[in-house]
Amino acid sequence: MSTVPEMLAVRAAEQPHRTAIRTPEGEELAFGAWHERSDAVAGGLLAAGVRPGEPVGLVFSGSEWPDFAVACLGVQRAGAVAVPLASSLPATQRDRMLDRCGATRTVRGGGEVAALEGAGARPPAAGPAPGDLAQIVFTSGTDGEPKGVGASHGNLAHGFRPRARRRPYAHSELFVHAFPLGTNAGQMMLVDSLTAHPAALALPVFDAEAFCAQVAAHRAGTVFLVPPMAAELLRSRAPERHDLSSVLMVSSSAAALPPATAQALTLAFPSATVVNCYISTESAPACTAMLFDPDRPGSLGLPAEPRDVRILDAGAREVPAGTVGEVWLRSPAPPRVYVGDDAGSARTFRDGWIRMGDLGHLDDEGYLHLTDRESDVVKSGGLKVSTLQVEAALHEHPDVVEAAVVGLPHPVMGAVVAAAVRTSAPLSQAQLKAFLATRLTRHERPVRIAFVDGFARTTTGKIVKSRVRDLLAR
Repeated sequence: MSTVPEMLAVRAAEQPHRTAIRTPEGEELAFGAWHERSDAVAGGLLAAGVRPGEPVGLVFSGSEWPDFAVACLGVQRAGAVAVPLASSLPATQRDRMLDRCGATRTVRGGGEVAALEGAGARPPAAGPAPGDLAQIVFTSGTDGEPKGVGASHGNLAHGFRPRARRRPYAHSELFVHAFPLGTNAGQMMLVDSLTAHPAALALPVFDAEAFCAQVAAHRAGTVFLVPPMAAELLRSRAPERHDLSSVLMVSSSAAALPPATAQALTLAFPSATVVNCYISTESAPACTAMLFDPDRPGSLGLPAEPRDVRILDAGAREVPAGTVGEVWLRSPAPPRVYVGDDAGSARTFRDGWIRMGDLGHLDDEGYLHLTDRESDVVKSGGLKVSTLQVEAALHEHPDVVEAAVVGLPHPVMGAVVAAAVRTSAPLSQAQLKAFLATRLTRHERPVRIAFVDGFARTTTGKIVKSRVRDLLAR
C-alpha cells in the first residue's frame, strides 16, 4: 500500500521531465517540478504551524490546475488533509463546508502557493502513512446538504503499481476533462494525472465548443465527461464542427448515461469506445464499468470481481437475479467515511460494502441495471415508477436534450409522474405525450410536462430535482 506523495515521488524519479498536467493556455507541470514544488509547499505549511491530520481548505479556480495540484500534494506531503473547494462556490456555502470538516486554515490561488514555496522551509523527513486521511471531498448534495467524504491515502493509492510496464490509458498521449475543482470527479482526475500514461489537459469550465476544439487541436485520445456534459455536447452539435477522430475512449462517470445519449456519443466520437462508469463519491474506487453495447443499452456493467456487487432487500438479505433491491458495491481498497457523521457512516459503509442509494437488479450474467434512486421512485396508485426509465424514454425523442422526472403529490393516486424537459427545437406537450404513449405504460406517462431553458444544478452538473419538483408543483 502506498500514499499519494509516494506516487508522485515514483513518477518524478522515473520521468522528471514528462508533463503531468497542462492548461489550454500552454502552462505545463512536469512530474519533477510537481514533486519539488509540493515538497517546498509542505515545508512552508509546517513552518506556518500546520499540524499532521489538520484539514486545510484549498480554494482555487478552474484555471489554476497546476498550482492547485502543487498545493494539494503539498498539504498531503505535510501530513495534513486536503479539502479542495472551487473558488466559484458562494462564500457562505464554502464557509459552511470548511466549518463542517473543521478546517480553519486555507490556501488560495494567486500568490499564496508561491509564498509557501518561497518560505525556504524544509519538508518533513517522513510523510503520511497509508491509513492517514488524505482528502475530504463533499458530495453534490442532490439528496440534501452536501456531506464530507474522507478518503485515506491507501484508498486513493489503491491499485497503484510503481514502475508499471503499462499505465492506464496507454492508447493516448493526452486525456481531456473539464471537471470542477473540489468534486470527486476532479480529484479522480488529479490521481489519474499521477498514474496514467497520458498527460491531463484540464479545462477551467465545460463549454462544448471549446471542449471539442481543444480535443481536436491536441489530437487527444481520451476524454472524460459526466452525463450533463454529454447532453450539452450533443445538443450543441459541436462534434460536427471538429475532427474528433483521434479519440479512442469516451468515459462517462457518476450517474448512468441514458441509452439514447450513449448511442449518440458513439456517433459523435466515431473512433471511440464509450465507457459508462457507475461510481459515487462514497464508493470510489469501487465501481462497475460497461462498454456501450446496443444489446444491453441500459446496463452499467460489471465490477472488477463478480462478487463485488450485490442487491439486498429491506431485510439486508441478498436477492436472486432479476429481483429489484438496494445496490451495494465493494472493492479491496480501504473504505471511505463520512467525516463527523458516525451515524451516516454506519448506514452507508458496512464491512467493506458501500450502500449506493440506488435501486437495481442483476441480470442472469451478473450485469447491473439501475431502476432508480431510492429516494426518487414514484409510488403511484400502488405501482412503482422508475424515473430513470421515464427519463430514458424522453431522451429517445430527437429534440429532447435533457429531462428530469419527479413525483408530485396526488390526493387519490398518492403521487403522479411529472417531467421537465429542455429541447433543441419547439415541441408541444401533445406531441411529446403522443411520443411517450408508444414507449411507456399509462401509469408511467407524465401527467404534467414543463419546458425549460435550463436546470438548477449542483457543482458537478447534476440536476437538482427538488427545484424541478417545486417548478412542476407551481
